[in-house]
Amino acid sequence: MRRIWAAVAAIGLWAGAGAMTLAQEVSGDFSGLARVDPAASRIADLPKGRMEIVLDLSQGVPWRLFTLDNPRRLVLDFREIDWSGLDAEALVASDRVSTVRVGTYRPGLTRMVLGLAEPLEVRSAGLAVSDTTGRAVLDLQLLPTSAEFFNATAGAPQDPRWDLPPATEITPRADRGPDAPMLVVVDPGHGGIDPGAEQGELAEKDLMLTFAREIRESLLRAGGFEVVLTRDDDYFVSLERRVALAHEVQADVFISLHADSLAEGLAHGATVYVLDEEASDKASALLAQRHERDEILSGVDLSDADDEVTDILLDLARQETRPRTRALAREIVNQITQTGGPMNRRPLRLAGFSVLKAADIPSVLIEIGFLSSPRDLENLQDAEWRGRMAEAIRAGLQAWDVADTARRDLVRQ
Repeated sequence: MRRIWAAVAAIGLWAGAGAMTLAQEVSGDFSGLARVDPAASRIADLPKGRMEIVLDLSQGVPWRLFTLDNPRRLVLDFREIDWSGLDAEALVASDRVSTVRVGTYRPGLTRMVLGLAEPLEVRSAGLAVSDTTGRAVLDLQLLPTSAEFFNATAGAPQDPRWDLPPATEITPRADRGPDAPMLVVVDPGHGGIDPGAEQGELAEKDLMLTFAREIRESLLRAGGFEVVLTRDDDYFVSLERRVALAHEVQADVFISLHADSLAEGLAHGATVYVLDEEASDKASALLAQRHERDEILSGVDLSDADDEVTDILLDLARQETRPRTRALAREIVNQITQTGGPMNRRPLRLAGFSVLKAADIPSVLIEIGFLSSPRDLENLQDAEWRGRMAEAIRAGLQAWDVADTARRDLVRQ
């Protein structure tokens, strides 16, 4: 005897974009983590142009699915699945699926994202749970469809409560006095389903989380700082959420940490980026595009909601913040250089990173090095080297704070 939790394709309005969206969702009386049995799971083609996705699970879990366009993706969310030990690529036996990624999207929510080589329509989807063993099988049947229909029905789900943790109460900070600690938000890039750059068994997301924790320790040990990490474990945090968190805690400074990898070229050394819609060079523009693409491929529906009035207000805020941000970047570059770096041959650059778009918070993105550089890769795994880098960033923040306070006092006079 099996209980069937089925979701028949339903089309509704997605208010966020004013477009039509297809989203399916099922919640049941499930608890704990499920695991996937790869031997009984598959993503395969069927006769008559059909495709099926079958996931054999150790137990039933709440789940939902939706599609996103540009590029075309099918997204499956679960509360939640333990993906450890699963080779998701090995499940794919269909030319209609170009990529498959699995991982933690945020705490309590895991995600599978399938890149689609052609537009497909979900014709049926259901989770069958065995009354005797408790095991579950998720079965999706898909058919080819037109690009127009796929675009019209694609979009993120309507109900934001499904995948959000309970609201956290944040006590607003009082205006920062002369002796108040500097609140620094440290942002380890990527996470969860988005590994960032990879080199062998090493992933950017793990290296940057380790380094972020070391920076936090360095700042707290020095005194005069409060530190908040955008993530303190291996889970995905959207670019918008990283920026929103900096605003929620009323950060004085935002520092995003990354380590790039190049398929071509011999770049090495640290680089500090500040926001500018006009990138300082082609490499910086391509780097920003790659970071945005990682966000999209992780199943995020990015949209530009700025209206004309908001743009004007943001521009005014950036005019006041821009010189402070560039002064911060210069101090960090100077301090890293003094420690021996190594620095990139162009250590201070401009690029249009979304994560730097907190208009009223001085924000920098530090590419600590390149995983594609043997020297940088060795440094990134060296705790002593990372310690020197963390101390250099701390010294840069302190030097900038002294100069920034003096400048603001002069302006007030």
